[in-house]
Amino acid sequence: MRISFYNFEKIIVMPLVLPGDQPFENTPSLEAKALRINLNENIYGTFAEIGAGQEVARHFFRCGGASGTIAKTMSAYDKDFSDAIYGREHDGRYVTESRLNKMLDWEMGLLEKRIDREKNQNKLFFTYANTVTTIDFAKHYKGHGWIGIKFQTAPDEPYSMITTHIRFRENDAKSQQLSVGVMGVNLIYGAFYQHDRPKKMLQYLFDHIDRDAIEIDTINFSGPLFKDVDNRLLSLELVRLGMTDAVMFGPDGNNLLPARELYKKNIIALRGSFRPVTKVNVDMYQKSLAIFEKEVDSDPDKTLVLFEITLSNLMSTGAIDEEDFMDRARLLCSLGQTVMISNFKEYYQLVEYFSEYTKKKIRLTMGVNNLIEIFNEKYYRQLSGGILEAFGKLFFKNLKVYLYPIIDPDNGTIINSSNLRINPRVKELYNFFKYNDKVVDILDYNTDDMKIYSRDVIEQIQTGIKGWEDKLPPGVSKLIKTKNLFGYKPPKK
Repeated sequence: MRISFYNFEKIIVMPLVLPGDQPFENTPSLEAKALRINLNENIYGTFAEIGAGQEVARHFFRCGGASGTIAKTMSAYDKDFSDAIYGREHDGRYVTESRLNKMLDWEMGLLEKRIDREKNQNKLFFTYANTVTTIDFAKHYKGHGWIGIKFQTAPDEPYSMITTHIRFRENDAKSQQLSVGVMGVNLIYGAFYQHDRPKKMLQYLFDHIDRDAIEIDTINFSGPLFKDVDNRLLSLELVRLGMTDAVMFGPDGNNLLPARELYKKNIIALRGSFRPVTKVNVDMYQKSLAIFEKEVDSDPDKTLVLFEITLSNLMSTGAIDEEDFMDRARLLCSLGQTVMISNFKEYYQLVEYFSEYTKKKIRLTMGVNNLIEIFNEKYYRQLSGGILEAFGKLFFKNLKVYLYPIIDPDNGTIINSSNLRINPRVKELYNFFKYNDKVVDILDYNTDDMKIYSRDVIEQIQTGIKGWEDKLPPGVSKLIKTKNLFGYKPPKK
């Protein structure tokens, strides 16, 4: 890890001046960031930090001029004290988003109660908070945390918020504490001076921190300053920038913490382009769920279905088309689905990721062509153990593939796990998994749906050819037309 408190390598930023600000031309160092906040006579707030020392507040004390900025710093380390101040969590946990939000709300309430607005009409209130657990002594659990800020950029403005979840990758507690301190300063500075360009702000959060030190896997912007910000795009940016390998968002469009959603869950994952989501995608989902529900211990309350889109799929044209991504996201969310965006090119990487959070059942739903590709040795040349190493990671004891058949375009034959064509070099490997019940055929399929291809549908949508509406789930075609998704072109009269 490289942390530079006095690194004057400069990053040029667009001018942004707040009331009472004494701006620097650039934003060179961590010390300069903290000092710029302190030199603004109107920025005023509190720091509440739990679990990793008071690493953020100390930067503001050390750089000077903190008396006009810091109303209070506190660290309620003892659980009983923390509960007495912020209330108990229903699950008894402390490093949670709920705890962070309670800290931000409580401290802001105290600030407003104790500071007379009539006498401080120009004050810009903020509350910074974090709740963190660092690496344990046995180094089995590296730790994680929530950090956030509630703030305003005008005295009469409602509050906006930025909250994010981090996972530590460093192997000692002291380094993790230092990283929290640096990222906290970057967050506070970004909230006041970079909030007008959120995507750029994501990059600035890593100023003076090695990218390998911390992973950001969830971030949410809310409030009037971010009324035009779609957090799903920011999730996508986290993956694109390599800040995390996977992000998730729910049907309501809000970003979700993968660790929380996947924890001790049965998982059914469908990978695809979903451009757009079609009847065949929904049929695969519904039939997979029906098969799973017949299995022993298939607790529906402990089962999560994910529609996964890979970054490579989104970049199939060479660059990410954000509007195209949002069109796919809107349709999947409209169907009530949870969406994952990942940087896992191979399925074994996806399964490894899931297994970090759950030991329960994992089911991958895919078509025949996808399964054939999994057995292509070229994808595993970077592994020392080649395809055998990959399959050792992929087909562990709790994983199965639900296989959706295809129609042979030459003779109309239904191709499933029994008659698909596998390279002779790996045929025996395939048979081993097939006859050990790792591949389960979806039998109750709809042959009409099997003839639907999203590439044909998208061409019809964009060229005004009639008939594509019947190939999509109910309500999807109406949404495409009313929102003009995917470059929709009405048919000629």
